[in-house]
Amino acid sequence: MIDTGYYTSEALTLLHSLIGIPSISREEEAAADFLQNYIEETGIMTGRSGNNIWCISPMFDINKPTILLNSHIDTVKPVSGWRKQPFTPKNENGKLYGLGSNDAGASLVSLFQVYRHLSMTTQSYNLIFLASCEEEVSGKNGIESVLPQLPPIALGVVGEPTEMQPAIAEKGLMVLDVTARGKSGHAARNEGENAIYKLLPDIEWFRTYKFPKESPILGPVKMSVTQINAGTQHNVIPDLCSIVVDIRSNECYSNEELFAEICQHIQSEAKARSFRLNSSSIPSDHPFVKRAIELGKVPFGSPTLSDQALMPFPSVKMGPGKSSRSHTADEYILVSEIEEAISTYVQILDGLKI
Repeated sequence: MIDTGYYTSEALTLLHSLIGIPSISREEEAAADFLQNYIEETGIMTGRSGNNIWCISPMFDINKPTILLNSHIDTVKPVSGWRKQPFTPKNENGKLYGLGSNDAGASLVSLFQVYRHLSMTTQSYNLIFLASCEEEVSGKNGIESVLPQLPPIALGVVGEPTEMQPAIAEKGLMVLDVTARGKSGHAARNEGENAIYKLLPDIEWFRTYKFPKESPILGPVKMSVTQINAGTQHNVIPDLCSIVVDIRSNECYSNEELFAEICQHIQSEAKARSFRLNSSSIPSDHPFVKRAIELGKVPFGSPTLSDQALMPFPSVKMGPGKSSRSHTADEYILVSEIEEAISTYVQILDGLKI
């Protein structure tokens, strides 16, 4: 039986400290140093690569499957509009305010306390806790760089604010740079070839095209033209026009498959910035998901991206807090949400067989 009050108090103490250490993506070293020292002071050995910190359960058995408990230490930059101080933790009416409190500090500290408890018990699986960096920018020095250094993983539990409901699928992301080339000329005369006009049919295609395969949980692939750039001055026909397209994939397509189909339909030149961030999912009958459902949790598909996209194994996204609070002014987490998270994680994981 877990002492939820004790572990909640420990989690809050750690979260207070982490909020007070700025850890913007790619600037997480001070927070990583603090967290590593904190963990080692509890008597737990750590591994480290860059600003990623992990612990492997002391009773590790290569013959058992391994569950990864993961969340991230980095935050976005504070937005304008903060009335409180983003790097000064403040308790008020059961809420803890501070940048990264909701996304994803509460998940990080809750999962660590769960690791502390469960790693001292006998389970049918091994446990690894990983605090990763660069999640907010999908950086290559984050979780992607660490996974090859860890034992094989059978299941990933990713801590992100989901109100402790299990996201059993997550949309992927691909960003395209699409360019049309024309010929410059004087706007007052019938000269040149306008690159903007050449790109218009492709913009309309991105707006209206529907990929035939729809996911029962994530829905259709979503494409949005989000940026456009063309022209040098009002009286010169632009010879170059480029757009940026944000594409949110479902599990029915890999990003490479989407890119190949897009190139068959548009006339302009398209380049993908990366194919790395594919959609991810876990079977709805997975033992972790079934236990969550038994506790009254409701599986859903998440439109937002996380480090799940870089996990080549089954994973589920589940954590305290609300996604709508992320990246907002006066971000906060409820103390009760952390307590519930620790209790719920343990109820699902204790005795789980995968």
